Amino acid sequence: MITILDNNNNRATGLAAALSFVGQPAQVIAEPEFSSDLFSNLQEPVVILGALSQHNHEVLIKSLPAVPFLLIGETLRPLLSLANVIGLITEPFSQEVTMQLLHDCQQYLRMLPGKSTQLNDAKSFDGLVGDTKAVKEVRFLISQVAKTDANVLILGESGTGKEVVARNVHLLSNRNSGPFVPVNCGAIPGELLESELFGHEKGAFTGAISARKGRFELAQGGTLFLDEIGDMPLQMQVKLLRVLQERSYERVGGTKPIQADVRVIAATHRNLEIMIEEGKFREDLFYRLNVFPIENPSLRERADDIPLLLKELLRRVAEQGGSSVKFTDRAVDSLKAHSWPGNIRELANLVERMAIMFPEKVVDVTDLPGKYRYIDVEAYEPEYPEELLEKDVFNELFSDGFSDFEDEEESLEQASAEPGLGLLPDEGIELKEYLADMEISLITQALERYDYVVARAAEILGVRRTTLVEKMKKYNLNRD
Repeated sequence: MITILDNNNNRATGLAAALSFVGQPAQVIAEPEFSSDLFSNLQEPVVILGALSQHNHEVLIKSLPAVPFLLIGETLRPLLSLANVIGLITEPFSQEVTMQLLHDCQQYLRMLPGKSTQLNDAKSFDGLVGDTKAVKEVRFLISQVAKTDANVLILGESGTGKEVVARNVHLLSNRNSGPFVPVNCGAIPGELLESELFGHEKGAFTGAISARKGRFELAQGGTLFLDEIGDMPLQMQVKLLRVLQERSYERVGGTKPIQADVRVIAATHRNLEIMIEEGKFREDLFYRLNVFPIENPSLRERADDIPLLLKELLRRVAEQGGSSVKFTDRAVDSLKAHSWPGNIRELANLVERMAIMFPEKVVDVTDLPGKYRYIDVEAYEPEYPEELLEKDVFNELFSDGFSDFEDEEESLEQASAEPGLGLLPDEGIELKEYLADMEISLITQALERYDYVVARAAEILGVRRTTLVEKMKKYNLNRD
């Protein structure tokens, strides 16, 4: 609502008449009647401010920071520096300039910080998380169209969450107390789609042993979501167009018209305009559905939302009884660099996989599957105390060395045939020295076999490269 506050009454009434003529209702308020309380019940208030005698212009403007102001007259030009002063109107009034300034006032009101926060509040939207500009634009479009019954066409790549957008349109609409009925047009054979959408009467075709309601009937009073509308056969497109035009339909095999009190939301990953040129999609149906298009961004266009998406997807995994998992900052940065051809669906699959592989643990870049590693980091290789390593060698030698023998007698015979393996001499041994000599011998053999290529020797010995390097230093086993 436009409020004109100007002591120049002729100018004020003339401007009000001009605004009303172009469809912008305005009210003229006398200065003594002015109060900030006037704006408490006004939706999207705009004030056009002229000459005053009882109020200070600057103080009045600053007292209403959430209200956009337009000024009348050159004498007020210095006040254009104030944040909520949008522009200046001069006589004679120009319709083009005035309408442009009113548009800018609407933008000021639409993007108010408090209003923007409320609009993008996670509590208001179900599953539509993100803080990027692309997601905020989708939320704004949803909030604008939800309160109407206009047909909505959601466009975007596969896996971007088009059904999430459709559900939010339904939840924020006046039909949210009614059902939300999704139909995947590409998953139902063409010959069965008509019965699926409109239902059928008993005996309408072979196998129709009883009457059955269709999805349109099940969605009565609510929303019908037609996913992958681009996969709908041409003959069904004609029948759908008729329903959208006449708002009524008949069951297959029936003659009684049924009123379609249904809001239709369609979605597709296909380019319908190209399909129209190829004769695969009806142009008239396209324009019926495309009343209010919403372009759902791909994940690569909103990569900065990945941390919030991970949090939301992990919450869903936990709700389904799965394990939790955490990602390091550099793992998240690596995920941001991926192109995500499968979009959010691909990210959801990765999160579930990581939760299975690393339950209740922290995932780093090196733990991610190869195609998601975009940051070159060296994997952490732990170094263990010598006591643990010697214990490990001892266990391998004495617990696994004779596991294939059938009985103790055969074990002793085999040990006798191979002196030095497993038999304790009568005079005893220094176990630590004995194991060290054996370790030196095995390492030396491995190094000589692979011409001192440490990586190959470590592989044949079943140890980490860094572990072998440390042992070579310990025993002075360099080539020279």
